[in-house]
Formats: sequence, structure tokens, C-alpha cells
Amino acid sequence: MIVHRRRSYSCLRIVPRCGRILPRPQCRLSSTTASPTSFQGASIISPWAGFKFQLDQIAPRFDINADEIQVLEGPEGFYETLRSKIRNAKTRIYLSTLYIGKTEHELVATIHDALSRSPQLKVSILTDALRGTREDPQPSCASLLASLVVDFPARVEIRMYHTPNLTGLRKRFIPKRINEGWGLQHIKLYGIDDEVILSGANLSSDYFTNRQDRYHVFSSSRITDYFARVHHAVCSISFLLDISDSQDTVSYSLIWPSSNLAPSPLYNPKRYISAATSLLLPLFSPSAFPTPALSNSENNNTSTTTLYPLLSHPPTLNTELPALKTLLSSPFLHSYTFTAGYFNPHRLITSSLLAASSNSKARGTVLTASPSANGFFKSPGISGLLPPAYSHLSLRFLQRVRLANASIKLREWQRGTVGEKDGWTYHAKGIWTYFLSKCQDGREDRIVGPGATLIGSSNYTSRSYGLDLEVGALVVTDDEVLMRKWKREEDGLREFTREIGERELEGEERRAGWRVRVAMWIVKLVGGSL
Repeated sequence: MIVHRRRSYSCLRIVPRCGRILPRPQCRLSSTTASPTSFQGASIISPWAGFKFQLDQIAPRFDINADEIQVLEGPEGFYETLRSKIRNAKTRIYLSTLYIGKTEHELVATIHDALSRSPQLKVSILTDALRGTREDPQPSCASLLASLVVDFPARVEIRMYHTPNLTGLRKRFIPKRINEGWGLQHIKLYGIDDEVILSGANLSSDYFTNRQDRYHVFSSSRITDYFARVHHAVCSISFLLDISDSQDTVSYSLIWPSSNLAPSPLYNPKRYISAATSLLLPLFSPSAFPTPALSNSENNNTSTTTLYPLLSHPPTLNTELPALKTLLSSPFLHSYTFTAGYFNPHRLITSSLLAASSNSKARGTVLTASPSANGFFKSPGISGLLPPAYSHLSLRFLQRVRLANASIKLREWQRGTVGEKDGWTYHAKGIWTYFLSKCQDGREDRIVGPGATLIGSSNYTSRSYGLDLEVGALVVTDDEVLMRKWKREEDGLREFTREIGERELEGEERRAGWRVRVAMWIVKLVGGSL
């Protein structure tokens, strides 16, 4: 049940609904966009100076040490790392996720034990309202988390974001199983004390055992504080899980507190979007968080690593798309690997991938899930049509690759079959880009590993940029140790892939039938997206 507490509200400034890029500050570009550095007696034109200059106009910048980033390899390592950090938490835990699995009693018990041991510890959890209450009145994410509020009412806050796109008749008649196609809280941020994990993984058993994703741990108080501000900003425009505790039963409802910084998305979606935009815009503006001067010890280290936080808040704010386009348009780009478990890239991303690789320029590789590694494989109802729908979209992409004469290979990831013993699903998303530096004598610098990667919640689809709330980070480095970590991460995903072409996708076993095409058309017609 959703309850609203009304309040007086004055409308905040609306950012123009371009949905593409934040306003750029006025600046002047010097005549040289890349600075030479010394390398084995030769002078090298670095790709970083001009590249970072462009990114500095898109998003906030945080210079950090490369050794503050840890790359985890698999779901079990992610789960054990997460539980270990929660177990030892002293001051704060904030978790932004699509949902916490309704049977994740062990994870909730770990949070409960940490609260019992540390009286100063406060916990804030943000999930999506649609996904978090899908199973009601049966056990759900919401009912599971309610126990924490009952036992620690002053130190635990559970918030649930509701999309402003699903209201009125749509909300009334669209079935629960598919109503998530109209927008979700999709952010994945897992902050504990002075560390934060950025990932694409949610918090349920498959993401802890047999669903492959990506996981980066940032051991930086500045980065953790920043993403905590993002987390709490979204909480302030989300429903609150309210508990009614009687002697016999515990019931809950979702209420809209009078202290929230926006009107309810169900009552006034337009004003809600305006208020949310005004709240989030300062956090993701380029000059919002100027990088402090490096310490003497950091100045003595010639390697630099920079993190750019990125946001997609449809329909008004998107810094991820212009950052990704900047990455792919670099004249120093040598090759890239792009991955998305649900392969339906936004048209501008598709165009950028093709432009980067057309006419024998940068070599491109795309990794995506095979149908039997898709989380909806053999799913009941209309969602079972999603795997062949994504195959159809892969075919369309390869047709465009051929027409553009682009050097891009599509590889499908498969590790067993979903629903069978030792079967895995694929949920990883992101990009790794390799750059070449050129010496003034014409020689090219060697490539150690990716010089940049993008990690976060986005699937880079039309729905990611048109419906869902997403947060990620673009990390750029010239540190060889970190480059090698990213290379191992990429190679670990490639290990379970094989190349696939148009002929196979056009074959009888993979060709999308009429039911799939009709379902895709209907979803698009009523305003949803894959």
C-alpha cells in the first residue's frame, strides 16, 4: 500500500529537457591539446591531456591513487567482500540497488549483527518501489527489510524510488511482471564507512553465485562521501518504508514524507521531474567538486588516475552518453571492448561504435549474453520472449556493422545453460578502451592494457537513457598496474565467449518469430522499452 502525506510545494527550476548533456562552462582550448612527456629518450604526445580536458567539461573530476581501486572477479568474491565490509562497518552503510532478494536472510542478518555491535552505525537502503514490492502480499524485498526497521527504527531507513513514468491508467492496468519496463531505480552503489563498491549487480542469490557482473572497490573517503551524497539525494525523492508494529503482526506501507524534496511522482510527475533535476544537477555539474591539490607524495608519483561520476536521469540529465561518445571519438583510440548483457544499445552509442571502427580505424569487440545465458531464458509469460528479441537486435547491429564497413566482432558469452546445473547468466556491462601514444619520431608507444573503463549500473540502452535512473563512473589511468587489472577482468569475461555472425542469427534456431516482433512493437507502442 502506498500512502501520501501532502505538503505545500513551490516548483523548482526546470532544466531544458534535452536529455543529452549538462551545460558546459565557457573555456578556451590552447593551441596544443596534448602535452609531450619523456619516454625512453623520445618525446611522446599523450592522449590524456586533450581527452581529460573534454571530460572535465562533462562531469565532476576526482583524481585518486590507482592503488585505491580493487577489481573483483566473480559473484562469490563480490558477496564475500560485501559481507566482510558490512560485518566490520563502524559508522555508515548505504546500499543503492534495484532490489534485495526476498530470501537474502543471511545478508540482512549480517547487517543486523553489524548494527548490534556498533551503536554509532547507521544504515540507509534504497531500492526500486516496483521491483521491491512485486511479490506483495507474499514475502518480498520490502517485507524482508522491514525487520531491520522494527529492530533499529532510529538507525535504519528504507527508501523506495518510484518512476514518474508509470501513473494513472498505466499503473492500474499494466501487470506487475512487466511494469518495470516503464522505468526503475537502477543504481548500484554499496558504501561502507570509507569504501564504496560500484557494480552492475543487484543483491540476490544469483548475483552472489552464478550471475557474472563487474565489481570495482574504491577505497577513497572522497569518492565514498560523494556517492553517499548521490544516494541520499535520491532517497529524499523516494517513498519511505513505514512500519506498523502490533503485538501479533508487523505491517508496512510506503509513505511520502512531508520532508521529501519533491512532490509525489504519482500525483504530479512533471513537477517531480523538475524538482529531481534541480536536486541532482549540482551533484553532477563539471565544477561541482574541484579536485584538491595533490600532496607531495602524490606529486612524486608520475602515474595519475581520474574518476568521473556519470548520471542518467531521464528525460532531463545525461552525462554518461556524452562521456562515452568522447571516449570513442578519441584520435588515439586503438581498440575497445564493449559489453552489455542485454544488448540493445542506444542509437547514439551504436553510431559511436560504428564511427570508431569504420574504415579500418579502431578495432571493436562487443560481448553480450547468449540466449541461454540471459536471465529471462525460458521465463514464463511475455518475459520469455526477451532472449530471442535480443538476438534479433544483435542481428540488426551486425547488419549495420557490415553496411558501415566497420571492424567490429560480436561475441556471445555462455557458461552452461540457465536453469540447469552449473548454468550461469551474464549481466556484465561497460567498456574498456585501449589508447596509443605517438612519439614525435613517429614510433608508437606499447599498449599495456585498457587506459579507461566505464563501470556502473547502465545497460546503455534506450530505456537506460529514456526511463531508468542510472549512475556510473568513467575511470581513466596511465598506471600500468591498474591497466593490467582491467586487462585481466576483460580477459576473464572473454574466456567464455565465441564469435557469432549474421548467418547464425538468421538461421532457423535463432530467427525471431512473429510473436517476438509483435511483442517488441507493442512494448514500444505503449511507451516501454527493452
